[in-house]
Amino acid sequence: MSFVPLTTIGTPLASLLDEATRAERAEATAKHDATLTARRHQVHEGWGAAYVERVHKKGKLTVRERLAQLIDPGSEPFEVGTFVNYGQTFPGDQISPAAGVVTAFARIEQRWCMVIGNDNTVASGAWWPRTPEKIQRAQTMALRLRLPVVYLVDCSGLFLPEQAKTFPGLHGAGHIFKMNSELSAAGVPQVAGVFGDCIAGGGYMPMISDRVYMTEQAYMVIAGAALIKGAKSQKITSLDIGGPEVHVHQSGCADVRVPDDETLLISIRREIAMLPSSGAAYYRHGAQAMAPRYAPRELASLMPNDYREVYDAHQVLARLVDQSLFWECMPQVGEEMICGVARLGGLYAGLIINRQGLVGNPEHPEQPRPGGILYRAGIAKISAFARACNDDGIPLIWLQDISGFDIGAEAERLGLLAYGSSLIYTNSTNTVPTFTVLLRKASGAGYYAMSGLPFEPVVQLSTPIARQSVMEGRTLAIAAFNTKLDDDFQIVTQDTNERGKIEAGMREVETRIEGDMDPYAAARQLDTDEIVSLSELRTWLVNLTEMAYQATGHRRVKNPRIWSMHDLKELVGGLR
Repeated sequence: MSFVPLTTIGTPLASLLDEATRAERAEATAKHDATLTARRHQVHEGWGAAYVERVHKKGKLTVRERLAQLIDPGSEPFEVGTFVNYGQTFPGDQISPAAGVVTAFARIEQRWCMVIGNDNTVASGAWWPRTPEKIQRAQTMALRLRLPVVYLVDCSGLFLPEQAKTFPGLHGAGHIFKMNSELSAAGVPQVAGVFGDCIAGGGYMPMISDRVYMTEQAYMVIAGAALIKGAKSQKITSLDIGGPEVHVHQSGCADVRVPDDETLLISIRREIAMLPSSGAAYYRHGAQAMAPRYAPRELASLMPNDYREVYDAHQVLARLVDQSLFWECMPQVGEEMICGVARLGGLYAGLIINRQGLVGNPEHPEQPRPGGILYRAGIAKISAFARACNDDGIPLIWLQDISGFDIGAEAERLGLLAYGSSLIYTNSTNTVPTFTVLLRKASGAGYYAMSGLPFEPVVQLSTPIARQSVMEGRTLAIAAFNTKLDDDFQIVTQDTNERGKIEAGMREVETRIEGDMDPYAAARQLDTDEIVSLSELRTWLVNLTEMAYQATGHRRVKNPRIWSMHDLKELVGGLR
């Protein structure tokens, strides 16, 4: 699209809300943000200062120190999966902050990369339950965006007491190596730095990389010294089995040996610098990144924390997009949905958001109907818009605060099921990079329809006030005890004991469902990729949009460790 008729949207916050309301909402949001900050800090500490000191005594850096030295000066990493396993304990009353692995979008030599690094302060970088899934999710993001992948390997292998949860299954640890291979087959560069232990399965994550560096105290082994001693009665160190002397100079499984962590990190930066530069500047077509006319921090006052209160979705967009300029597509159709094009960081993106409050009703013009729900015309509009973005290669951003689909006899008569199918097909078959944000509510089939995680957006973000569920806790309790309630949802029985049991049962269901809707509960089990505050949202969207434009095309050049020539050489002149 060479020309987009962008127009100004939004109004000053003071004209929308009185001072007391602004202050009240800002205070409520600040509490959520403080919780987010404290929990992030808790995760970033790993297993604490004693384990950091233990790493330093070995002359090594912690994973987050490595990440800080790896990225461009002045930039910051954008972690995904921070809260995987958050609040969960494992045998021995042990915890695994961030599932023992850091996965982050990071800018290296002006190129966005995905960095995957074992947290060597948490059980020496072991893989816990959900660690493999977290790594695979990061690899999938890299594959979809064609971002180079950097592995910072310092891994003692599986956390064995819970091996049954990490070894078998479709997404067991072995699937990491399949993802390594798919990245390689797709021409996505992978660079590995081996800093320490690299045992058993941990040895294969660097092995399928295009370039492998090892420090002098790193080793890669199928079985470590202890296992060799037990199985073969041989006393030999792990370094002698698979240190840099072996793998750089004899086996060819690694390329370069370096003295220490710092040198290795410099070497990785040098490798990334040799890759093609980002295409984002070209696709800006001369436009510069411009801040919105209305500050993104105002979202903290604009968005009510109470999901029953409404707000103006246009005002949200005005605080996210460049210069608050937006081209709205078909505003007269399906008023409950807003879709259009804007620039984020100077780059075009398609945005879809659902409106709150009362909206027009084409079937009954005299009766406005509630927004936050999917109706026929809105579904058709956003389906067509999403397909158009896909055809034009414009990345898509879904901002959802949705209660679900319209229901009832009229909805069925109007064929809402079929309209929903059209949207599902669009979301399932579009190939353009798609990002989803759960602003507040993400309920029922509406969550799916607006490109929820089951439809594989590249990244799904949640705000600290996001609630994800089939339905609200009270509603679900009524549904669960439906046979014991009358038409007015009152308990039917007159038996005192039975009434008490029903009341207790409904309270338990409601409390449990409300707890399940906590965004940290979703992030713990990888049901959302990351929790970000409202004030951070624009920065995230600008960076994700830039990543979507980084790859300018690709040529399939497999890494030399898995060339087909390797097999031919063996057949022609190797051992028989």
